[in-house]
Parts: sequence; C-alpha cells; structure tokens
Amino acid sequence: MSVLLIAGSPTARSRSAALLDAVALRLSVQGIRSERLSVRDVAPEALVLAQFDHPAIVAASAQVEKAQVVVVATPVYKAAYSGVLKAFLDLLPQTALKGKTVLPLATGGSPHHMLALDYALRPVLQSLGAKHILPGIYANDAQVTLSPEGAYTVHPDIGARLDDAAHILLSETLRPAHWAAGSFAPVDFSQVRCSV
Repeated sequence: MSVLLIAGSPTARSRSAALLDAVALRLSVQGIRSERLSVRDVAPEALVLAQFDHPAIVAASAQVEKAQVVVVATPVYKAAYSGVLKAFLDLLPQTALKGKTVLPLATGGSPHHMLALDYALRPVLQSLGAKHILPGIYANDAQVTLSPEGAYTVHPDIGARLDDAAHILLSETLRPAHWAAGSFAPVDFSQVRCSV
C-alpha cells in the first residue's frame, strides 16, 4: 500500500507541511509508510515552462502514479491553493488520480479562506480522476502554531479531524482486507447470481 504526501507550499517549513507531518505520524503508528513529494523541490524551470518531458516532472508523475492514496497540502493565497501546486497539477496526466483516494489539506491566515478547498482545489482533483476525495481539512494560523523552539503544533480540534481522516484511510482504503470476524468480504457485482 502506497501513500504519497504532496507538499504544495513554496516554503520548506510551513503550516501546511505540518499538517502533512501529522498525517504521516498517524499512519506510521499504524504501520503505514508514506513518501513525500515537495513541489518546491521539482525543477522550477520545468514547472514554469510546462516541460512535461522534463526528468523531474516524469519522476514526480511516476510517484503519483504508483500511489494508492494521495494527501495534498497547500497554503491558501488569495482564496486559492498555491501557484506552485497549480503548476504541478497542470503537468500531471489527465488521469493521474484515477482510482486513488485523496485527502486535501489547507492552511490559511483566517477562517474566511476555508472554502478554497471545495471551490478551488476539489474540482481540480476531480478532473484528474480521483476515485474518492475525503472531506478537506482546513486550519487557520491559530490552529497550527509555531513554538519558540521552531516546531509547529497542531491544535487538538484539527488533530481530531486528522485522526478521523487517517482512520477512514486505514479502514476504507489502506486495509480493506482486514474484515471483522463474522463479516463478509465485498463481492463484485459481476459475481452476483440470483434466480427467481
């Protein structure tokens, strides 16, 4: 099972990256490893000049292709997700998220930007063919704070929402074969036979 964490911030250390770290921690406690792709580390000229065949873009697209679950985190600027993330998503194949479960995360300066998840990012994720997009998690600056030591702390209410999202990923996508005793595994509709 493969989880790809996509950091869509133009800065290395950010609140949105802290949300990614929190998801990675929750999954690792359950034995699920994840890979990380920082869009800021993808060759800038390839992003700006839309070089689909650039080795950095090809490698990043391959990471997305092999992932079963994609977690995308972005800061919100001017009521939309980051420009560097937009440039990256524009270079992915049209079916890059086909069959994948996606968890969108965002951070912003105030609660007024939380709809950017639903009105800006979600339509792009859907257009890339995502099978299932979980409800997005938005945190404002007061909910992901920087400590004097330089570490970010996620507020408990955001932590609880991240717990719920990680639980959904584990129970519905990453470990669907672990069925409770006495329950049945799902049956594909094509295998259903009935007689009247």
